[in-house]
Amino acid sequence: MSGAPRKAAVLGSPIAHSLSPVLHRAAYGELGLDGWTYDRFEVDEAALPGFLEGLGSEWAGLSLTMPLKRAVIPLLDEVSETAASVEAVNTVVFGPDGRRSGDNTDIPGIVAALRERGIEQVESAAVLGAGATASSALAALSRICSGEIVAYVRSEARADEMRQWGERLDVEVRTADWADAEQALSAPLVIATTPAGTTDDLAKHVPERPGTLFDVLYEPWPTELAARWSMFGGAVVSGLDLLVHQAVLQVQQMTGRPKAPLDAMRKAGERALAAR
Repeated sequence: MSGAPRKAAVLGSPIAHSLSPVLHRAAYGELGLDGWTYDRFEVDEAALPGFLEGLGSEWAGLSLTMPLKRAVIPLLDEVSETAASVEAVNTVVFGPDGRRSGDNTDIPGIVAALRERGIEQVESAAVLGAGATASSALAALSRICSGEIVAYVRSEARADEMRQWGERLDVEVRTADWADAEQALSAPLVIATTPAGTTDDLAKHVPERPGTLFDVLYEPWPTELAARWSMFGGAVVSGLDLLVHQAVLQVQQMTGRPKAPLDAMRKAGERALAAR
């Protein structure tokens, strides 16, 4: 079952916190891929070209986190339409001839995590924050949101950026000031893409009958906003849900297996977080 030894890893800076090794190794165990290894490496933009050049034929693929998702693009032979749409690659797969193919599994991962909770389509949505994760959220919403998306941001520069992403992704994006972010909480779907602590002040504004909250954080968990949301009976999707669903797609691409063990990967991630 295991075949020839193969290698994969996650790269980024900082990287020590990454749960990716836990998830991928759990998948290898379930799939009987005894000869496969998955590690983490501290790599920044300057070191990335040299790291890639030093990889041998035993390498199957790489997961990429910040700050490498855009920096890797010029170093690839091909980039999927999904990754190109947001100029962000989080997955590199090496072909038998060494060809480097880049993809973005965050976008379908968001869609899959929502679908798991029964969210197939929404009439409108709100995005809290801007930046790389927010652009992936917009790309995911382009697949499931039929109406307006409102992005709550802290500066006009960020507002311009989100509107540009909307035009590029062909979704209707209206921007609003972060000072009015409590208004976002009445949307049927709220996607929070901000750093830890940023949405804590919003928790007291959760409506009596909230819709669905997708908070991309997984540590610390739950966030104050997610805890309050659950208290009022709203559906909550976590950053761990996203991490697991995007990792499932990575495992499938890197190993060639048609199905990765979602439940085993999630349980391994939950155990690792509980132990921290």
